[in-house]
Amino acid sequence: MAKITTILFDCDNTLVLSEDLAFEACADLVNEILASRNIRSRFTGAQLQKDFVGQSFQNMMKSLKSQYKYEYQISDDELDDFATMEDDRVIIKLEEKLTPCAGITAELEQLLEAGSYHLSVVSGSALRRIQASLGKVGFDKYFRHNAIFSATNSLQNPTSKPDPAVYVHALEVLRKSPGECVAIEDSRSGVMAASRAGIKTIGYTGCYDDHEQEKMRMTLVECGCVVVMDHWKDFQTCLATIQSGEV
Repeated sequence: MAKITTILFDCDNTLVLSEDLAFEACADLVNEILASRNIRSRFTGAQLQKDFVGQSFQNMMKSLKSQYKYEYQISDDELDDFATMEDDRVIIKLEEKLTPCAGITAELEQLLEAGSYHLSVVSGSALRRIQASLGKVGFDKYFRHNAIFSATNSLQNPTSKPDPAVYVHALEVLRKSPGECVAIEDSRSGVMAASRAGIKTIGYTGCYDDHEQEKMRMTLVECGCVVVMDHWKDFQTCLATIQSGEV
């Protein structure tokens, strides 16, 4: 079995508790767009998060239109403009309220001090949102600029998770094989993306409420996780399980 050399972190709700904040801003914008087109439907952040976590704003809007059979027309250029507007609003919320996931700061510090692994971020969010998140909580010191990958900005053709494209791209740039990497993901789409790229994936459920954790644990395993942790204090044990070849 290949030696693990590289750890690939999702960002939102894996490194930082950003999803609730992001979807609050997202829902506000979605509702404004629908109102401007005389559509009476309205969504909460929690509703959008449940169905569309891990997807780009553009893909989410296309999915909403298809799912609810909305009649309006919206061009790709308009969607790109709205996605930029959403990023602006989300970043404002992140800079005001963002906090790290429980236990991750100590774990990153330990990994940095040990120097045994390359650390990378592989996210579906826009690059400037990732950078704002890492900067807000002081995590930018753990990740080199050229080891941060965005499904929105790093690919020639932006492709959201669960498509594995952003992971495949990260492997190519980092010059790593799937077998020497481990990914950490908290969402169905993220786990599927990493697994489809051939990367063994640790599921993280610590970002969910207690009553949701068991359900998410089952979901993440079904989507391809080889092991699941509820808290970052269990990361080293999970990593050792993968490295030993037990999973």
